[in-house]
Amino acid sequence: MGLQSVQSMGDAAGTAARAAPSLAADALLKVLRRTLGRDGEVALCWRASDADDIVRFGAGPDSLACVTAERLLANRPGNEGPRQVAIVWTAADGTRVALAAILGEPMPLAERNEWLDMARGLADAYLVAERAQARVKSLEDSERLQQALYEIADLSGSDMDLAEMLERIHHVVAGLMYAENLYIVLYDAVRSTVRFLYFADRRDPYEADPELEIHERELPNSMTIALLKQGEPQFGPSAEIRHRLGIARDIAHGPDSEDWLGVPMRRDDRVCGALVVQSYEQAGVYGEEQRALLSYVAQHILTALDRRQARDELERRVEERTYALQLTNRDLQAEIVERQRAERLQRALFRIAELSITSGSLERFYAQIHDVVGELLYARNFYIAIVRDDGGTLEFPYSVDERDPARPTRRLGAGLTEFVIRAGTAMLADSQRLKQLHASGEVRLHGAIPHCWLGVPLLHEGAVVGVIAVQSYSPAINFTQRDQELLTFVAHHISNGLARKRAQDRLVAAHADLEQRVQARTQELARANADLLEQIGERLRAEQRLTYQARHDALTGLPNRSQLLERLGMAISRARQSASSSSFAVLFLDLDRFKLVNDSAGHTAGDHLLVEAGRRIVAAVREDDMVARLGGDEFAIVVDNLDDRPDCAPDNLAVVETLAQRILTLLSQPCWVAGREVFPSASIGIAFWNPGYRNGADLLRDADAAMYRAKASGRDRWAVFDQAMRDQAVRILDLEADLRRAINGDGFIAFYQPIVKLHDGSVVGHEALLRWRHERRGLLLPGEFIGLGEDSGLIEEVDWVMYRRVLQHLAAEPGDSYVSINVSPRHFRATDFADRLLRLADAAGADPSRLRIEITEVALLDDASRAIRTLRTLRDHGVLAQLDDFGTGYSALSYLHRFPVECLKIDRSFVSGLDSGGGHEAVAVVRAIQALAGTLGIYTIGEGIETLAQSQTLSGLGCTRGQGYLYGRPAETPAYEAAAG
Repeated sequence: MGLQSVQSMGDAAGTAARAAPSLAADALLKVLRRTLGRDGEVALCWRASDADDIVRFGAGPDSLACVTAERLLANRPGNEGPRQVAIVWTAADGTRVALAAILGEPMPLAERNEWLDMARGLADAYLVAERAQARVKSLEDSERLQQALYEIADLSGSDMDLAEMLERIHHVVAGLMYAENLYIVLYDAVRSTVRFLYFADRRDPYEADPELEIHERELPNSMTIALLKQGEPQFGPSAEIRHRLGIARDIAHGPDSEDWLGVPMRRDDRVCGALVVQSYEQAGVYGEEQRALLSYVAQHILTALDRRQARDELERRVEERTYALQLTNRDLQAEIVERQRAERLQRALFRIAELSITSGSLERFYAQIHDVVGELLYARNFYIAIVRDDGGTLEFPYSVDERDPARPTRRLGAGLTEFVIRAGTAMLADSQRLKQLHASGEVRLHGAIPHCWLGVPLLHEGAVVGVIAVQSYSPAINFTQRDQELLTFVAHHISNGLARKRAQDRLVAAHADLEQRVQARTQELARANADLLEQIGERLRAEQRLTYQARHDALTGLPNRSQLLERLGMAISRARQSASSSSFAVLFLDLDRFKLVNDSAGHTAGDHLLVEAGRRIVAAVREDDMVARLGGDEFAIVVDNLDDRPDCAPDNLAVVETLAQRILTLLSQPCWVAGREVFPSASIGIAFWNPGYRNGADLLRDADAAMYRAKASGRDRWAVFDQAMRDQAVRILDLEADLRRAINGDGFIAFYQPIVKLHDGSVVGHEALLRWRHERRGLLLPGEFIGLGEDSGLIEEVDWVMYRRVLQHLAAEPGDSYVSINVSPRHFRATDFADRLLRLADAAGADPSRLRIEITEVALLDDASRAIRTLRTLRDHGVLAQLDDFGTGYSALSYLHRFPVECLKIDRSFVSGLDSGGGHEAVAVVRAIQALAGTLGIYTIGEGIETLAQSQTLSGLGCTRGQGYLYGRPAETPAYEAAAG
């Protein structure tokens, strides 16, 4: 049973509620009778369009007025007497209404007609009010039932024991009906035994033992046993039920009740238990409505019990089978958690050390430190306090707080921050502790009082120079002793980083001042010594150094790219001029994972590794080979003097491959960098000279391409450039050129797939899907060019071309159906996306309310505040948002309720499982998504519907809309009628 079943039960309750007149009916009759004279009487009857019974009130059922009204309602007209007036009509909702009155005194015809019009208007108003009241009660009953089922489902998945869970379920049922006396019994038809899982009764002192099995022969004349045997619900007084079931009175089964209601619980059409409630004081408490409600709740209770039993059985088996490994696994998990925490902490420390060097300003350094601390613990409210050099002033160079946005500079006093500075140790305090400190006079609180506060001192050369603090205003968030130790440890490195940053800033300032002084002094010396020959010699030496620097790498001393290209140019010239010239090859080398060394040990360590790598490469090559550093971690080797004769070509390849392997072997030897043992590796690409090359840059390009092939194959290896690599590069280059031309032309088109209502197949909208009509390769799907578009940065331009075509289509096609477009997370990173899309719709003349955007959970969580602003701007102009591929990401109410989303699109992976072997899991997931959507007040769309069974299952679970091949394939022309219902 799904949410639709719950709603239908609420509708049934509403129909029963409006079947009986309310107190407002008596007031209506009094008004009408006063207008008829002293002896007048009025009868009002009606029959709803969806009911068989006649509802009547007013005069007695045998009165002339009531008989006349019922006769008119049955379409049997009769002759009215001089003092009779009657009228019959059909209300707006299809209810057939008849009104008859016996006048207390004669009334003129005109007044009769006026009276009938007045009476009909009052009766219509009364019926409208009754229907509205019935609908309100129906919605309240449905909401209460739905909440009860959610609570039962939550209880079944909780960790509380069975007795407590059943007691909580008892409270849930008591919220739906009178259930002060309730018990739950399980029945084993094979063993003919029952177990009373739960028993709560105000008069019957029986105490149930859930583990005790009672054979049915031990319970003769039991209404519970008779109910289980017969398998049908029973309600009414105990004596009446016993008479109906043919059992005798037995005082051993407890006192009789004025009203008794029992419903069986079924599993696969087998009775496996019962749920019973009873009332000892009042009769008529339970009726058909309560029977239907309790039957529905009973099945959910059985499901909860089955789930609990299955979980307990699984836990028992797992415990039996894994007990021997449990302790080892626990230690391993603890070690993993500790290592992860250590790695996270280590990354934070490396980042702090790097920030002290790379941050452009102290303000930026503080903000980045905040980000680092926020990755380790809760730091929404965070500030850094620094004691000025005068020792008496406290300033707050950085503060982020949700309640105290500004922290002004102040003299050192008795604040929390000063307390930590004076003590020189960290302090962790909750709101109670803070109030005690304030009351004792030790601390004077500034601003809002936090729920939990944690501050640690910043130390430099043993002295406290400041405080770093985090605080929480929510009782749900508390800091622990472990957080204090972590923040204290991090604060030590922050202190060092802050000291380095300040020293660096002072050094930069001093360096700038020194440069100005040196420049001024140099100018003076230049003018004073203009005629000295020594200056000329110095300039000549400087030119020689500059020439050397221009041709060599400053770090390793190896030839640079300029000298390498010059060497390649000479080698190419020799090869072209001499028929018997030697061939040569170029090796392009790139260190693997070099960035990891820079990020972990710093750039200085990276420089040491580059120098050592250059030294090892030089040691591996021959004397006449040239080793050059191209920049970063890239090196190139020119291998000269290879025999160019065709019969020796394989030997040339073997020579170069042997050299490449020798370089890799020598590079892979361990070395110590920044106190750590490092095992370098590299990837090498090899390109051999042939007459097709025009210059050395072409050789380097192909060697570079071969190097990337080696890196893609797993690193620490070499690869030789061949024609296949060249052809692939040409194909990619041609496809990128075609992509650019298609953006400026008409290459990209939209295909439309219909979105329909599942109950009747009517089309309510379409999803626009991107296609590329390539001039040579035909129609291409997104998977064939999206990757290239993202690599080249052209995919956003393709999206805007697609959006423009969809909006032009909307402007040209009248109607009220909508079209949805897919928006990637990269668009939500742009602050002007919403404005640009709305301007595009305005330029096309399209109605924004017919446009939908489909986004994924990644787009929402990447930058939540920006996503909310974008969605609200679009919604204010009529553009609604749909959450695509729902169920494959976070799918949590904890974040989803914050975003203005129109609907959830259930991912095709769950829809496809609705008619497969794993259908139960798919149904459970879809039911959960429907429950979430119902809580948020939004609807759902099922994606990828290919079979009628999938459509019917989705509809039965409460999904109202869908799309897929069952209703239509994507086409260039939208289909406004679904292919299948």
